[in-house]
Amino acid sequence: PRPCALSHHPVSQLPKASYPSSSPLPHSDVIFVVGREQQKVFAHRCVLACRCQAFQGMFSQGLVGSEDPPGSIPPQGPFILGNVQPEVFLAVIEFLYTNSVTLNSHIALEVLTSSVEYGLQDLCKLCVKFIKDTLSVEQVCEALQAAVTYGQADLQQHCLAFIEGCTAAVVRTQGFHELSDVVLAQVLRSDRLAVDELDLVQAVREWAHVSSAVLERPVPEVAALPVRELRLPLLAPSELATLESHNQRDLLIPVESIAAAWRAHALRKGSGVPSHLCRPRRGTRPRDHHRHLDPHTK
Repeated sequence: PRPCALSHHPVSQLPKASYPSSSPLPHSDVIFVVGREQQKVFAHRCVLACRCQAFQGMFSQGLVGSEDPPGSIPPQGPFILGNVQPEVFLAVIEFLYTNSVTLNSHIALEVLTSSVEYGLQDLCKLCVKFIKDTLSVEQVCEALQAAVTYGQADLQQHCLAFIEGCTAAVVRTQGFHELSDVVLAQVLRSDRLAVDELDLVQAVREWAHVSSAVLERPVPEVAALPVRELRLPLLAPSELATLESHNQRDLLIPVESIAAAWRAHALRKGSGVPSHLCRPRRGTRPRDHHRHLDPHTK
C-alpha cells in the first residue's frame, strides 16, 4: 500500500487511533455496514458532513447508494452499503479524516469511482496520480476505460501512451477484452500502436466474440464501431484472402470494407479508402505494396 497525501487544504491530523475502523470509537455517532462481509465501520458524523457535501445531504435525506429507503434510518445508522468493498470505503473515509489516502493496485480504480460518486475532487486527483505511477500491462485497459468514463483526460492520454508502447502485450489481457466499443475504437485510431495490423485484426476478433457473448448481441453488431478503424489495405493479398475466408464464419468485417481493401490492391493505390486506413502504424510490418498506398509516393 502506498500513502498519498495532498500538500494543500490541510485538515487537522487525527491520531491513528481516531481513524474510522471496525471497532467502536470514542464519541462515534454513525455506523456503516459495508460490503458482502457486512463489516461495521464506525465514524463521526460531524467530520464526514463538514468534509463532504454528499455525506451532509445523505445524513438528512438517506444515504445515496444505501439499500434503505430515505427517512427509514435513525441518525446513527446503520447505513447499509452492500455494493462497495470495505477496503474501498475505508480509503474514502480515511481521506475525509486525514486529507491523505493509502492505496494499492487492487482498490485504486474503485476508490477513483467512489471519489467521483462522492464529489471528492482532491481524492480523485490522488487516485489518478497513483494509477499513473503504478500502471501495468494488466491494468492499463481498465484504467483507460475508467478515465474515459469519468472524464479524466490526463489519465486517458497517459494510458493511451502506455498502450502504444506495449500494444502486443496489452491486446492479450483480460482488460483489453472488456473495453467498450467506443474506447476500443479510440485506441485503434492511434498511428503509434506497436503491433502489426494482422495481429490487431485477430485481437479485435477475439474482443468481438467476448463482447458478443457478454452482451448477447451478434458479433457484427458489437464490433461495428471498432472495425471501422482496422487498416485492411495494409494487409498483403494472401493475408486479405485468409481474412475474407475467416470472415465468412462470423461476419466480423463488413463486405464493403474487404472489397475496398481489394480495390486498393487492384488499383495499386488507396483510392476510395480513407487516407488514415492506408497509413502504417508504428508496429506495422512492411509489405511490398505499402509504397503504392502512400499518397506522397510518386
